[in-house]
Amino acid sequence: MAKLHFFYSTMNAGKSTALLQSNHNYFESNLNTLLFIPNAIGEKSKGKIVSRIGLEAKATIFNSQYNFIKEIKKLDFSDISCIFVDEAQFLTSQQVHDLSEIADEFNIPVMCYGIRTDFQGKLFEGSSELLALADNLNELKTICSECDKKATMVMRLDSEGNVVLEGKKILVGGNDIYKTVCRKHFRKLTNLI
Repeated sequence: MAKLHFFYSTMNAGKSTALLQSNHNYFESNLNTLLFIPNAIGEKSKGKIVSRIGLEAKATIFNSQYNFIKEIKKLDFSDISCIFVDEAQFLTSQQVHDLSEIADEFNIPVMCYGIRTDFQGKLFEGSSELLALADNLNELKTICSECDKKATMVMRLDSEGNVVLEGKKILVGGNDIYKTVCRKHFRKLTNLI
């Protein structure tokens, strides 16, 4: 039976790199995969999953209305060996349920990669549902930018480097507006927990 996997971490832990490496392994074995990226990221990356170290691959862009089951049924899914979803925190609860059904009913492994919590320390909808439903949970680790402990949280910064405590839940950006920290430094610097 195929499984639903969730690889999670903060930013800068190599999630996209790990996804692209796994996808490459399938490709090297002449196996077909499907790659997906949410429209919040895909529009900026021109429909590609891009890692910070320069790896990239073409992906299908999805939005909150995208129906994975309906779209997979349109394909010859017997030829698909794995489905990869980058930035899985942007999935809706229903989409996570659909992906789990694809694993269960179509026997296609689904590998989701994403961030667990937002800049306020709150779970993303997709991450919350994946933590509840995934067969395998895999934490990818990175280091706190303030100390040598494991980073588990992400803070948002303004253009002057000040910590931002309020705002839109989703704001796409990189190291210019986000900083990875351990829980202790998140608490100390944000007072949100």
